[in-house]
Amino acid sequence: MTSRARAILPLLPLLLGGCAATRSTAGPSPAQATRGANAALTGMIDSMVNTAEFRNANWGVLIVDPLAHDTLYSHNAPKLFMPASNEKIVTSSVSLEQLGPEFRFRTVLAARGAVADGTLNGDLAVIGRGDPTASNHMLGDAMIPLRGIADSLWQRGVRHITGSVVAAGDAFPGAVAGFGWPWDQLDANSFAGADELLFNEGLTNVIVRAGAQPGAVATAETRPARTFPALRVNVVTVARDSAAGAGRGGRGGGRGAGGTGTRVSAHNDTSTSAVIVRGQIAVGDSVTLTVSQHDPDAAYVAALTEALHDRGIAVDGRSFASAEAAQRTDSLFTIVSVPLREILPALMKPSQNQIAEVLLRTLGLERAGVGTADSGRRVVERQFAAWNIPADGYVIRDGSGLSRNDYLSPEAIVSILDVMRRSPNFDLFFQSLPIAGVDGTIRTRFKGTPAEGNLHAKTGTLSNARSLSGYVRTADGRLLEFSILCNNWTAPQASVDRVADAIGVALAGLR
Repeated sequence: MTSRARAILPLLPLLLGGCAATRSTAGPSPAQATRGANAALTGMIDSMVNTAEFRNANWGVLIVDPLAHDTLYSHNAPKLFMPASNEKIVTSSVSLEQLGPEFRFRTVLAARGAVADGTLNGDLAVIGRGDPTASNHMLGDAMIPLRGIADSLWQRGVRHITGSVVAAGDAFPGAVAGFGWPWDQLDANSFAGADELLFNEGLTNVIVRAGAQPGAVATAETRPARTFPALRVNVVTVARDSAAGAGRGGRGGGRGAGGTGTRVSAHNDTSTSAVIVRGQIAVGDSVTLTVSQHDPDAAYVAALTEALHDRGIAVDGRSFASAEAAQRTDSLFTIVSVPLREILPALMKPSQNQIAEVLLRTLGLERAGVGTADSGRRVVERQFAAWNIPADGYVIRDGSGLSRNDYLSPEAIVSILDVMRRSPNFDLFFQSLPIAGVDGTIRTRFKGTPAEGNLHAKTGTLSNARSLSGYVRTADGRLLEFSILCNNWTAPQASVDRVADAIGVALAGLR
């Protein structure tokens, strides 16, 4: 049993003991037993969220038994909270209902110029509509679909492109970052931008290796593409016993630390579009950093150009960017993504932000004709109105929940969960959620408890915003819907998680 499970289990007698006491009375009616169980649940949760530790925190909790039309617990359920990644419940549910589980992203490859004798006399244009599947996360190697494009051109006899590979069209106009994203976080992995062309979910790995001896300049390379972004490396090799630096294994956020003596960081230089890598690295050491791509279109174009070169297709890189050339665009072929049903788990289980941003813009593009977050928001609002979700129960600003300007109430979230429970798409939605103790963002939580393998829920984490909402089946087989949101605490985050986990475990053991 995990330490988290041991921390939760002492709280359960408050609930389960209360239920047992209710059952032990002489001949209680079902209604009396239900009232007793609800009272025990209320006492348990109240005793946790109202402690002195959380006197400055805002808790919102709603738990319902939808088939019995029974509210088991409610605390600040109509109030608005920053949902963090619980916002993805909004994006995924509306996308499923509006686009359908078989929706596929399409990317058109076109020639801007004549193709003759194996030569495209002009540019190869890539017309994207947001396909997020060219990623290590989904395919193991983000270069696979780009190599597929190169193979298709080769099979059509193309051996030479006199112009360049260019991003054509503007399916997602406007900023690649979400509304209200903090400027000083835009290099961080979570805040990578999204555009109509998206390569490796907007992320690049930078692998830094030490030189052969102290004083030697370190080397660095990028993956999945070897040619993007450009690097400016100012990392010196030091002896392993150097006093600077500590710790091992820095990965993510553009910062890292390797073995003793290693301290390396990387960040985008917005004035040159290069990534600056600086610091020191111990002899024999290597460090992998992950940085966000500030220009997703440019990242995709560079990776595709690399794939063409690798296939033996020469790209001269001359400029043919004229209005006349753009008008002579002839479609060559279209690549089609896997269906939304296969993309959704890659969004929900790891809480992948850029897929969520793509989907919000896609809702705007496909249902309102404009691929912006604002247009997608209006599609969401129309869907919510059709679902009878009150307009004062939400504020939608992005698709991922990274914006601190997003707001949801527990009532709105549970309403969405209930709509999806009754939808033909429910099984797909349900299985896309992280499963307690099994996968996704709650794979290490609820181990050794009745919630393990049972509770399906979406997490959310921002500074001072934590959430857990989804479904759990009770010990007597009832499927409950719940939403647990907490904002603005100063207690340890582990204390917030302990409350949410105790509630989940109690619901799984409820009779």
